[in-house]
Amino acid sequence: MIQNDAVVLAARNKVMRKISCLVFGIIIFLGTSAQKTDKKLQTKVQELLNGFHGDAGVYIKNLKTGKTVSINADTVFPTASMVKVPILIGSMHKIRKGELSYHQPLIYKDSLLYEGEDIPGSFKSNEKIELSKVLMLMLTTSDNTTSLWLQSLAGAGTCINELMDSPGFAVTRVNSRTPGRENNRSMYGWGQTSPREMATLLETIYNKQIFDEASCIKMMRLLGRNYWDEEGLSQIPPTVEVFSKNGAVNASRSEVMVVNAPHHPFVFCIITKNNKDQSRETTNETRVLTRKLTALLWNYFEPHFK
Repeated sequence: MIQNDAVVLAARNKVMRKISCLVFGIIIFLGTSAQKTDKKLQTKVQELLNGFHGDAGVYIKNLKTGKTVSINADTVFPTASMVKVPILIGSMHKIRKGELSYHQPLIYKDSLLYEGEDIPGSFKSNEKIELSKVLMLMLTTSDNTTSLWLQSLAGAGTCINELMDSPGFAVTRVNSRTPGRENNRSMYGWGQTSPREMATLLETIYNKQIFDEASCIKMMRLLGRNYWDEEGLSQIPPTVEVFSKNGAVNASRSEVMVVNAPHHPFVFCIITKNNKDQSRETTNETRVLTRKLTALLWNYFEPHFK
């Protein structure tokens, strides 16, 4: 009897996860249908990308008119640290279900440390930290130790990928520490996505279409505190609300943001791979390209902003 109950419970949980994913998918499908291309802007962006030494993909959407620009928008790219957006969604899913609490205390262990410059490296083992602060570190400073910790708390990559597994998110996946995705990890690293999917993911949060309004508001507040503000964010006036995440590894750089512009709010994502210039300086070709693209979009959508 106990064994049968366990089987029934497991089956029921699987069905509920599928229902959650299906609802999520319907929202995305409806949100991406019947889009029209902004041909003028498409030409401007293509001219900007011409001559780039690597592979670049861009997706842009005017959230007021629905017009878009798509250049390699459905090509699969590495996420680098943009994978932390799906991890955020996985974490909020657990909070919404009551399996985690936003302010619950967690116990940090030295075994959690991912070697690098992450802030938890200064923590003592068995030190307490609130889940809310762990989320803040993942999204504000892009801390890798807390991100992997949250990935585990969210049920690991397998559970997060189930949430992404819908008609609208066919390629956005967590690869690292996820059984069965070793080949994908060797190609794309920690995670993978496309410019269209990552931009659409932020758009659905902005439109309060994931889970419920309260969850989306919380996610927007977390995404609105980006420490890494010297690339695309540097081209947006500081008085304008922006929700963003960026990522960088040697041969791939990326940035996604929703800009809550006063007249024409917009979302865009740029991702590159196979970059010839792998330097870390501000003159890096992709860093310059990202700043130029963001400036182009801001001036195109808000030409009279003062």
